Amino acid sequence: MADQPPPMESLPIATDTVVTLSYVLFNEKGEAVDQASTEEPLVYVHGYAQIVPGLERALEGLRAGEQREITVEPEDAFGEREDDGVFEVDRADFPDAGEIEVGDEFVAQGPDGEPVALRVVDILPDGFRVDTNHPLAGQKVRFQVQVSDVRAASEEEIAQAQAELEERIEESEGGCCGHDHDHDHDHSHHHEHGEVLVTLSKKSS
Repeated sequence: MADQPPPMESLPIATDTVVTLSYVLFNEKGEAVDQASTEEPLVYVHGYAQIVPGLERALEGLRAGEQREITVEPEDAFGEREDDGVFEVDRADFPDAGEIEVGDEFVAQGPDGEPVALRVVDILPDGFRVDTNHPLAGQKVRFQVQVSDVRAASEEEIAQAQAELEERIEESEGGCCGHDHDHDHDHSHHHEHGEVLVTLSKKSS
């Protein structure tokens, strides 16, 4: 009786593969700040800057079933902190200014019409100090990752991933790296009086 062929080994993670994984993200203090469960995993096309660049590089070559703990430096995670990302905004520019608390998050319209996410970090007598840096900017972060599936991407998935990457590069106006760190490196912080801010989310805690 002929030997049975060995089971097909999972594809290694490489450019143009669709990766399904679960993860827990820890900040520099070791606190879990984000996760994707096995029930609701992260699915992305590898090689198109859909996840932070340091994590994407570290996942290269892993296969389904593998687990890895990955530490990523700030410049390859959520970017360095930018001092001019912290500035003051007039109280009159906020809706329901009396109800705002430290930690509340808003989205404002930037000078080019793009949305700018900001977080209230201090309440002042006549306004608020806000921060447009990503909450994890400047931090060395750690991912606990488990890969559950790796497969070849379809032509349609590759085309869509390429189009999204080109759009992000265009939006960053050819910025330093072309990677999406979930915030815009290039926006101006000159806030004009009367610009309406729209509540993005209000912390429950």
